[in-house]
Amino acid sequence: MSGSAKSIETFLNALWLEDGLSDNTVSAYGSDLNLFDHWLKDVTLSEAEAKDISGFLLHRQTQGHSNRSSARMLSSLRRFYAYLLRENKISVDPTLLIDAPHIGRHLPDSLSEADVEQLLLAPETVHALGFRDRTMLELLYATGLRVSELVEMTFQQVNFRQGCIRITGKGDKERLVPVGEEAMDWLEKFLAGPRLEILGDRKSDFLFVTARGSSMTRQAFWHIIKRYAKQAGIVKSLSPHTLRHAFATHLLNHGADLRVVQLLLGHADLSTTQIYTHIAQHRLKTLHSKFHPRG
Repeated sequence: MSGSAKSIETFLNALWLEDGLSDNTVSAYGSDLNLFDHWLKDVTLSEAEAKDISGFLLHRQTQGHSNRSSARMLSSLRRFYAYLLRENKISVDPTLLIDAPHIGRHLPDSLSEADVEQLLLAPETVHALGFRDRTMLELLYATGLRVSELVEMTFQQVNFRQGCIRITGKGDKERLVPVGEEAMDWLEKFLAGPRLEILGDRKSDFLFVTARGSSMTRQAFWHIIKRYAKQAGIVKSLSPHTLRHAFATHLLNHGADLRVVQLLLGHADLSTTQIYTHIAQHRLKTLHSKFHPRG
């Protein structure tokens, strides 16, 4: 194993063990570092200088990568070199002299309440798999869960009597998320019938299983969301977190407190949640412009 490969491996292990980051996040850091390592060619990661990092970011820009992508890459490199400095593997952090590319505030695409209603109605609930999909969509919109949190959910996490779900999110932080009556009703009916039909004689602790009886992956459910969005005639650009964004935006549009939304989403920092206030303000400005006589 090369010096760079070993440095990357120990760094990723530290992210997973010490910082409690998810497998997907750790994998993303690894991909970024391997791309930079491959580009360097003549020097190892620990030997790289500020000019090497600047050259790499410029190369990515000429390849058509956005400023947002470059900023994320620089963030990965900064965390890696801060780790090497802390472990006395290097004496100078080469990222300190690198300015992050300017990126505007990104407002995630959000569905209107009418869009969400059409999306929820898309699955054919006369079939067990369609009933499962409708239940998953209802639960996502009712709770604002991350897709990964939904597909990994087990029976032990659901408190049917209190109507809430115990979620272990990023950094192994636990939060209790209330579930509305309608979503809980869909869940109870799914568990009482369609889920048993899907499983047959097989057993699983996961709530949402595939036709093969295994747990669903995040990628598989993302394809399901896109399929139903197409059926519902939704032409907006969607992401796996589309219903999470809609959950937060619609709560704020109806007067929910920002810190309550922060707790429900499991954001460690309020500034992460504040982006949704911009979406809500944008919607209010649009409505004002459309309907006010002097808008």
